Amino acid sequence: MDYLENIGSRAQKASVKLALMMQEDKNKALHSCAKSLLDNQDKILEVNKEDVIRSRENGVKESLVDRLLLTPDRIKAMSDGLLEVANLPDPIGEVLSMKNRPNGLVIGEKRVPLGVIGMIYESRPNVTVDAFGLCFKTGNAVILRGGSDAIKSNIAIVNALHEGLRKVGVSEDVVLLLEDTSRELVDKMMRLDKYIDILIPRGGAGLIRSIKENSSIPVIETGTGNCHIYVDEFADFDMALDIIDNAKTQRLGVCNTCESLVIHDKISKAFIPLIYKRLSDKGIEIRADEKGCAISPGCTPAKEEDYYAEYLDKIISLKVVDSMDEAISHINHYNTKHSDAIITKDYDRAMRFLNEIDSAAVYVNASTRFTDGNEFGFGAEIGISTQKLHARGPMGLKALTTTKYIIFGNGQLRQ
Repeated sequence: MDYLENIGSRAQKASVKLALMMQEDKNKALHSCAKSLLDNQDKILEVNKEDVIRSRENGVKESLVDRLLLTPDRIKAMSDGLLEVANLPDPIGEVLSMKNRPNGLVIGEKRVPLGVIGMIYESRPNVTVDAFGLCFKTGNAVILRGGSDAIKSNIAIVNALHEGLRKVGVSEDVVLLLEDTSRELVDKMMRLDKYIDILIPRGGAGLIRSIKENSSIPVIETGTGNCHIYVDEFADFDMALDIIDNAKTQRLGVCNTCESLVIHDKISKAFIPLIYKRLSDKGIEIRADEKGCAISPGCTPAKEEDYYAEYLDKIISLKVVDSMDEAISHINHYNTKHSDAIITKDYDRAMRFLNEIDSAAVYVNASTRFTDGNEFGFGAEIGISTQKLHARGPMGLKALTTTKYIIFGNGQLRQ
């Protein structure tokens, strides 16, 4: 049995036992793993420095280095995330329905684990902990394949999780990390449908597209984030400035960052100079259409590809529109179905935006940065799904389950 087959077999065997584990035992293990992360903090930070130095030497831009960087506060947040997941209700075993049929059969629907989940992701070592916590709580074993840039950090984190599991007598095979980060292994992993039930890619557009197109395993697509904010003609300017500032500059290298602005023409001459100053003071380049550049000549003329871009950098696009119809059309054409927002004081226009924008998360008068499992009360997230089957938006515990029917009879035969 080769390396990957061995990993898959071990995970599958572990998932069978994990699916039957009681909630109290799972929560005890999560608490143990949370403590182990803190106990091993110095080891994790030490190797993370090596990953960060290597990434900078390789010319990785700082917004992406920030994704990789761990600090004591971030490790504490990872540990706290496991505790929050432990405190959430366990969805496994939940009976969703139970009905009596005329023939005497009693048919119920029950929530169960998916089985073995494969995660392929880039850069962010916190995903290692989030994926483990959510999969473990829902009775799923997980096989992790992180990026080469974070390999030392991921090994140290998984070692800490294994230590926490050992202390409570739980098999380490419920969370397995592929230490071989070669592309060849990813290609093999995408065809390991004998052992892996669901594959979740989390990273750039190229990674996600490649896995979606080549995997023989069902894929949950966690999309890139070309998130829009539309400043309506009835917007509160101070609110709009603060929300855009937060959505763009609070953290550049994450998928819920605002990458595109859409401004109604009726307020463009008054508002664009204000947002230009606010963002340019923080080093943000605005790539605007002809109208935007005419209003604020400091803007860079936008190209067509700018309206599709997930920059993850100090750049944002800007489009001036003549109507709400055009705003909605523009956003639905260029967005990635992730998160989009409207700033307006008009209730009817807010409701129309909510109804007509085709995205996983649609906001009224709030920052797109809230599209996050923890912010939504899920404890953590394994990704933000931009597809429509079977999950959409931040994926918490219930998104990592499926159902089965349970049928009780007393000798019925089909006629």
